[in-house]
Amino acid sequence: MQIELDAIDLIKRAGKYIREKIDGSYHVEQKTGKSDLVTEIDQAVEDLLIQGILDRYPNHHIYGEEGRIARPDTLEGTIWFVDPIDGTMNFIRQKRMFAISIAIMIDGELRYGFVYDVMADELFHVIKGHGAYQNGIRLPQIEERSVKEAIICMNATWVTPNRRINTDRLAPLVRHAVGVRAIGAASLELAWTAAGRVDGYITMRNMPWDYAAGQLLIEEVGGRVGTITGESMSFLEQTSVLAGSQTFVKDVLTFVQTQED
Repeated sequence: MQIELDAIDLIKRAGKYIREKIDGSYHVEQKTGKSDLVTEIDQAVEDLLIQGILDRYPNHHIYGEEGRIARPDTLEGTIWFVDPIDGTMNFIRQKRMFAISIAIMIDGELRYGFVYDVMADELFHVIKGHGAYQNGIRLPQIEERSVKEAIICMNATWVTPNRRINTDRLAPLVRHAVGVRAIGAASLELAWTAAGRVDGYITMRNMPWDYAAGQLLIEEVGGRVGTITGESMSFLEQTSVLAGSQTFVKDVLTFVQTQED
């Protein structure tokens, strides 16, 4: 499909631009707090992607992280969910473990997803109904694992006092799991779940550009993505995300519901 080829071309060009700029100087600003950062590189990459999309598809809509273009308020038509640098803190401090994430939704249905680990030159991409791929190699179906067998991607924030969830609801997962990791880039954590490098991902705070591409990757290999209470994703607002194999998600929901009782 031409739209797939165009998206891959754009994401690779954006990645090349980032690699050229990563060791230069740039200004860092806080958005909502000390861990939510933006640079002019984020903004320039979003501009590059927006212009590239609109040059090819002037009637499409774009839902971008940095707000460089008006976001749609419905899911009608074709929408590109764009995160120019997912993991800006990693980009600034570690210069690795960040990604460009693009998902394409048509009339409310996710059809294409792309997560590009820029410094590793590793592209995860998916076409609904036609497979999920890592650098062109098809990913196998997700392995079913329970919480007790799982490596979980989850930020420590959610098992320390916070405003979004009682720590007692998620702390048991940490005690029961094989291990807990935090990469610091939601799209990569979801892509890694799809690829079997980790077994699940949990957060209480993601936006559509964070999870849309990763959601399709996971669903295409037989996994499940929803909210921490088991609801479907909305794609127009901030939400919690619970992702993994069918077994993992059901197991987590049982843990959470048990702690509510």
